[in-house]
Amino acid sequence: MNPIVHAELSWLLAQGLRERRDRILITCAGLAPDLDGLSLLAGEEFYSRYHHVIFHGYVGALVTMAACTALARQRAAVALLSVAAFHGHLLCDLAGSGPGWPIHYLWPQSLEPWSWSGQWNLASWQNTLIGLAATLACLACALPFRRTALELLSPRWDAEVVRTVRRRFSRQGESPSA
Repeated sequence: MNPIVHAELSWLLAQGLRERRDRILITCAGLAPDLDGLSLLAGEEFYSRYHHVIFHGYVGALVTMAACTALARQRAAVALLSVAAFHGHLLCDLAGSGPGWPIHYLWPQSLEPWSWSGQWNLASWQNTLIGLAATLACLACALPFRRTALELLSPRWDAEVVRTVRRRFSRQGESPSA
């Protein structure tokens, strides 16, 4: 899956948290496994060897949980949700990164690949559908939570989108039907 969808799914997971900061941390936790994608800076061969290895496992999950928890306001909730978002990313990668692209969850103890025989391609209809559903769910959060995933980038932009969505879809202000 692409990083935008990983971010949206992780942000959706964090909607029970009061603080924007904590929701941002959970979103970052859901993106964290792709830190090993920075291996591309060392060349394509290095990338193909180490992406889905270095940070797509339990070590990455523990480091991510520790960092998120240290920076959080609701520490216990952020600890649990950061691990859930991190592992949600891994599950999405196992399902939709393409056949022949395993993760190495037990690295550095083992390079045993973990994969699933039903993996679909990155540019599949399944990933497109999941991405569309995640985007619509993020927009729908404007109604009950008065925020969208745009809060990650700009609270001001988010407020504009929330106003627009609520004006269009909210039942507040409607007169009761007779």
